[in-house]
Amino acid sequence: MKLGKVVSNIKLAEVTCQEVINSIRADVHKHKLLIFKNQGVISGDKHVEVSKWLGELESTFYKHPKSPHPDVFRVSNDECEGCTRVGRTGWHIDGSFMAQPFSYSIYHMVSIPKRGDTAFVSLSDLIDSLSPEKRARWDRLWMVSDRRETVGKPLIYSHPVTKTPTLCFHLGMTEGFVMDKGTEDERHTTDMETIGILKDIHQEIVKDNRRLVYSHKWEEGDFIISDNLAVGHEATPETQYPVSEVGLRILHRTTVKGTTFPSKF
Repeated sequence: MKLGKVVSNIKLAEVTCQEVINSIRADVHKHKLLIFKNQGVISGDKHVEVSKWLGELESTFYKHPKSPHPDVFRVSNDECEGCTRVGRTGWHIDGSFMAQPFSYSIYHMVSIPKRGDTAFVSLSDLIDSLSPEKRARWDRLWMVSDRRETVGKPLIYSHPVTKTPTLCFHLGMTEGFVMDKGTEDERHTTDMETIGILKDIHQEIVKDNRRLVYSHKWEEGDFIISDNLAVGHEATPETQYPVSEVGLRILHRTTVKGTTFPSKF
């Protein structure tokens, strides 16, 4: 697998050694996704405990009544079981609208449907795949979230830990872009330009028969730690198919507070 590493020899519920925790912290930046297999059922408290190995939790989403913990975001294809239509607004990183986007996203599938993947893309690989001309154009862009953001963040910037190029983006929650920010040529994109840029980003992600995309097919006991600033993701359409067609889907997710404002400087 080009993106991510499968871990099959660690039971997270039994980890107490600080050395192992430090290794997990380092490996999530090295591999961007750590996919822990055969973890069984992870309780809300344990999910939060593991997440806190990586930093302070920050929860910004609606609290579903069936969530097992205040910091666990519970999503489903059944509104009685969790928040619905989550992750289907386009490729994104979590918390792109925040001054300091989430550092990590941590996922555990509680009830696995017959179909319904989570798709991931390495953002540094995406940037490396761009033509020189397109890379230069994207370097001139700052994304402005539709969540009342006025400052904007560089579309391409350096990851705060690895220093590799990455993206701050959300294809479904972007009001527009600023071009050439901080120069005498600074201007906001028109609506048509914005739509074109968002479509362009999408096409670059899925080009060449989705060769950059890793689509994770969930299995019982899977637990994923994602370097949210290095990996874009999207829930596939099947995740919102009715229970009668694909079975019940319940996903628990936590997010770790960001510590850095995306900046080119």
